[in-house]
Amino acid sequence: MPELVVGPMLRYVDETSASVWVETSEPCEVTVEVGGVRSEARTFTVHGHHYAIVDVESGGTYEVRLGGETVWPLPDQPPSRIRLLGPDGPNRVMFGSCRTSVPHDLVYTISHGVDVLRAYGGTLPDAPDERWPDLLLLLGDQVYADEPSAEMLEFIASRRDTDPKKEIADFEEYAELYRLAWTDPEIRWLLSTVPTAMIFDDHDLRDDFNTSISWRKAMEDVPWWRHRVVSGIGAYWVYQHLGNMSPAERACDEVLSKVCAAEGDGAEVLDVFAENAYDVPADSRWSYARDLGDTRLIMLDSRCSRQLDPADRRMIDPVEWEWLTEQLRRDGAKRFVIGSSVPFLLPAGIHHIQNWNEALAQGAWGKTVARWSEALRQAVDLEHWAAFRRSFEDLSKLLMGLGKPVIMLSGDVHYSYVAKARGLPVYQLVCSPIRNPLSRTLRLANIVAQFGIASLIGRSLSRAARIPKPPFKWRITNGPWFSNAVAILSLDTAPTSVRWDTATGTEVSEITVVELEEDSPVR
Repeated sequence: MPELVVGPMLRYVDETSASVWVETSEPCEVTVEVGGVRSEARTFTVHGHHYAIVDVESGGTYEVRLGGETVWPLPDQPPSRIRLLGPDGPNRVMFGSCRTSVPHDLVYTISHGVDVLRAYGGTLPDAPDERWPDLLLLLGDQVYADEPSAEMLEFIASRRDTDPKKEIADFEEYAELYRLAWTDPEIRWLLSTVPTAMIFDDHDLRDDFNTSISWRKAMEDVPWWRHRVVSGIGAYWVYQHLGNMSPAERACDEVLSKVCAAEGDGAEVLDVFAENAYDVPADSRWSYARDLGDTRLIMLDSRCSRQLDPADRRMIDPVEWEWLTEQLRRDGAKRFVIGSSVPFLLPAGIHHIQNWNEALAQGAWGKTVARWSEALRQAVDLEHWAAFRRSFEDLSKLLMGLGKPVIMLSGDVHYSYVAKARGLPVYQLVCSPIRNPLSRTLRLANIVAQFGIASLIGRSLSRAARIPKPPFKWRITNGPWFSNAVAILSLDTAPTSVRWDTATGTEVSEITVVELEEDSPVR
């Protein structure tokens, strides 16, 4: 009898349909029943694992059957529910990033804090509907392939004694990594009833992924890297990206069609696609956009689509830039919400330091300094939008010309804050981590370096490297906060507001609420 391995996960949802993703223990027919109406899909297989995504056209509580046997909801568990979006789109959008998959016992709670997403999963069943998020955006580092938990390390040791001994090596291990991340009971229920949209960051593949051309060249000399990155991108396609697509987009997806048509196992099809996605990023698009009422959500790949040519470094390559420009200039949207795993607006001092470091790494002060600067870039993660200055300036000018509110959502940096552009309705909202806090020492170091020393020396270093001033000024208006957290953007309030929540034990508590005063409501 087939069993449910991961899921069900409620993924794409709009006004008329919803998509439910599952992984099963063997090939089978998957049925989702909502209000007496049954929808079905057959599993497909890659690398010995079996998956299905079932599209339904109604809302309400639902059950999942595998081969005719009911496997969801689990005994003594609240029912899972599909809530289709209204014509105005979601009222409350929850977002965050950086969540480690370690146990929830006392030892790990002391070292990693409380998992805020898990706490939400425990409290949400008893909350009134007006408190429920309508959409959950996961902005990167959903899994840590380079920092496995003790349980994951045991799994690795049980099947091989080869390098990398303390990192993920292949698809099988990625599958286990996702299983551990998403099957804790509270997390599993939350993901079964709150729609999710995702984008990756470096730890989903490996720390500093695509930082620079030097990083890529160094990794190409590592014997196990090629197989690892192909496995990681393939696993990302299955576990994260597939559910980002609408039913119509999936119906046109060539990779999914070939995988489903493959006899037995579609691993070869997926691996060929994943390897090409790594070698020729412009051939694949991980970014996607959705119209949510008058708000256009753009989830932007700021990791895999980078152009790393030292002569013309770009956060996103020309093909991706053309797509982004089209999304921002299309008619219909009165406000934009842009998800980028790495922040667009950093504290001003560290922004200038990243500008300076990029210029030096590209040879502004000679080859020797360039080598030192590249080492510094990788050592302290100087690889945000500011470290791709041309892209930062191009996007700044594009946003300035829109004349519409823009809300950037990001994570990555392991603290949360709000930044506001001077004289423009452009905000940067950062929420990180969900569960992976900095130590007290690193918190203090970040405050001193990013909000203290950097503010004093960043501009001077930037001027010394003859770097032009940014197109507009901005400042940090709220934060930083270093707690584990998730944030909820309320699109139906006047003015638009955002709330950061943390958790103690199983209780969720508010950190702060910030009103985005110049971003007037559009409904």
